[in-house]
Amino acid sequence: MNKLFSFGFWNTIARIILRNRLFIILAVIAATIFLAMQWKNMRFTHTEANLLPDHHPVNLEYNKFVDKFGEEGNLIVIATNDTSVFTPEKFNAWNALAEKIGAYDEVSYTISVGNLKELKKFENPKRFELVPLTDSIKTNTLAGVKQYEDKLFNKLPFYEGLVYSKHTNTIQTAVYLKKEIVNSKERKIFVMDVLQPILDDFKTQQNLEIHVSGMPYIRTLNAQNIIDEIQWFVGGALLVTSLIFFFFFRSVRATLISMLTVIIGVMWSFGVLGLLNYEITVLTAIIPPLIIVIGIPNCIFLINKYQQEIKIHGNKAKSLQRVIAKVGNATLMTNVTTASGFATFIITESTLLKEFGIVASINIIAIFILSLLIIPIAYSYLPKPKEKHLKHLGKTWLEGFVNWIERTVKNRRITIYICAVIALIVSMIGIYMIRVSGSLLEDMPKQAAFFKDIEFFEEEFNGIMPLEILIDTQRDKGVLKLSTLKRMQDLEELIIDVPELSKPISILNLVKYSKQAYYNGNPDYYQLPTSQERNFIFPYLKGLAGNNTNEALNSFVDSTGRYARMTILMKDIGTDEMERIEANIWPKINKIFPEERYDISMTGKALVFQKGTNYLVKNLVLSLSLAILLIAIFMAWMFRSFKMIIISLIPNLLPLLITAGMMGFLGIPIKPSTILVFSIAFGISVDDTIHFLAKYRQELKARHWKIRQSVYPALRETTVSMFYTSIVLFFGFSVFMISSFGGTKALGGLVSATLLFAMLSNLLLLPSLLLSLERNIANKKTLKEPPLKIIDDESEEEIN
Repeated sequence: MNKLFSFGFWNTIARIILRNRLFIILAVIAATIFLAMQWKNMRFTHTEANLLPDHHPVNLEYNKFVDKFGEEGNLIVIATNDTSVFTPEKFNAWNALAEKIGAYDEVSYTISVGNLKELKKFENPKRFELVPLTDSIKTNTLAGVKQYEDKLFNKLPFYEGLVYSKHTNTIQTAVYLKKEIVNSKERKIFVMDVLQPILDDFKTQQNLEIHVSGMPYIRTLNAQNIIDEIQWFVGGALLVTSLIFFFFFRSVRATLISMLTVIIGVMWSFGVLGLLNYEITVLTAIIPPLIIVIGIPNCIFLINKYQQEIKIHGNKAKSLQRVIAKVGNATLMTNVTTASGFATFIITESTLLKEFGIVASINIIAIFILSLLIIPIAYSYLPKPKEKHLKHLGKTWLEGFVNWIERTVKNRRITIYICAVIALIVSMIGIYMIRVSGSLLEDMPKQAAFFKDIEFFEEEFNGIMPLEILIDTQRDKGVLKLSTLKRMQDLEELIIDVPELSKPISILNLVKYSKQAYYNGNPDYYQLPTSQERNFIFPYLKGLAGNNTNEALNSFVDSTGRYARMTILMKDIGTDEMERIEANIWPKINKIFPEERYDISMTGKALVFQKGTNYLVKNLVLSLSLAILLIAIFMAWMFRSFKMIIISLIPNLLPLLITAGMMGFLGIPIKPSTILVFSIAFGISVDDTIHFLAKYRQELKARHWKIRQSVYPALRETTVSMFYTSIVLFFGFSVFMISSFGGTKALGGLVSATLLFAMLSNLLLLPSLLLSLERNIANKKTLKEPPLKIIDDESEEEIN
């Protein structure tokens, strides 16, 4: 590894790059074309983010449920509480809407007020039949519609929660998509190109306020928002970083060269996703704009060094060689450490995190290679920068900032330490206030129409996120035993008492309805039969089991009669709240269903997502710890001093603690969208430390290992580049704050703030620690000749 950072190695690299410019340009073009051809393999994910490993018990429980009953998130609901719907014209139009939607191949069936069936008792032979409600009530007159309305809300409790809510006399149409398309592109096509236009036309023609929701609908619109925002992020990041870059350098060509570099980097990032055949998820979607804001600092360091060299001696060939050899050396280290921070996700067992870690780390190294190749080669073909392009190097206000930093470190070190300790104490208080959120809906744009619809359904039907309870009776036909049904009723009553959960839908509803039908439709008898009544009622149910009109209810018991499901709708609650609910009801569930006789599991995608968030938090600690360990190992290799490892880590850990404290005070939870803040910020903030310490090592060697005489020159030279990169990164990540997604907005704001804290920490706290601990570290054993070979300014040979 020593050879990789040696003077001879980097001079060889410089010669290869500058002597093979045309070949390298053609190779970059060829690689870009090849990766652009891979874009056709890119595809957006059609499922919720599953953060858990495939073999995790929560995933195994969910897969067991899917094996028995198929995909559970296939329901789209269309509702209205407009009282004018119960007039003949609009009532029949509402029913016609359900029929029109139900006619599409993507729809399995619909349940609406217009196609409801009433369970009726018949003799000779004894049987129940589902008879269309419209057979007995005609809806072509106002009186008929009102009669229908009265019967629906007052005499058919079976349909409560399924097609109506008594809260504001809301009715809804339940559209069940075919389960095989729920996680496919066909779902998106149906929702966006078929369902949306039909509903828009209906609202216009009937002047009815309608609300639409359900997981397939929400997932589709949410995914479309992500797709739309990627282009805004990429475009916004390019615009903001280019404007700031131009403001600093006042050079159109420097700006254009940098923009060309990062644009190619973005093209490569999309190409890598396609080449690896990975889906674009909520995590991988942020990689392209991430490459822009990480790539620009590379450009700043390289161009700034080139212009400094030109200003000193005016020799273009020598300047380009020094840029590659000296800045390439330090920039490689910073990019490797940043990539290592992301690569730590690869060791997790979560497919989502693993793919993110692979793509991010590959592209960070790729943007480094592109920067090292494109910028020197581009400048080798261009004339030397003019005097106006070098003016920014001596800006009065920037010089004033550098002088302030130097004076503060020299005269106010005690103040710096006091501020750092206060920030640490306040941050620790904030950290104790952080909560973990596994909500599927929390990040969704609050101003979007579909989010307002979510709130409507939470108010009317207690939520839209399905939570499933799978009951294994451990024997065939065990579900229909009266003892099991009574236990299910006890469980239903338990769940009804939880305000965050809706009334369950299960086979119990049909059994209760059968008793009501047996007593000629009297709603007072909508209850579980007694053991004596069971003997009279169950013979009537035999002919109903194979009735294809009862498909919705048959799906609640498997073909063997061993397994039953209870479907519950859940409000948008976070991980902490759900864990509280589980802790409260599980002991009661186990009491209702003895564990030796029944196997009960709770599952559903919303629950899997919540459990995945907890898993993600644990992996954050693991990956961040590994990243810190990797940096510590690198510092140990660079300095061969434990004290120097501690000194170099403190300025990078403090900003992370401050950010965590901010999250606590601002009420920003840890969730999949904000969990990356720490890895991104740590990986990038360490770059400043490495740039400073790399220059510091050069000064140490030149000044015979005298710390005090080495710190200030290193500080003066690196402050400008660190300030430039931090400002560009600050505004680059601020672009994420234009997002309509709460988590993405928080990610942008938190990373931006963390990087500013990291800049100040590395410019003020790091050199202060070096100076204060001078006597402890300034000895032959601690600061012996490092394995990192320092490239002297006088040691380069010109490349002709």
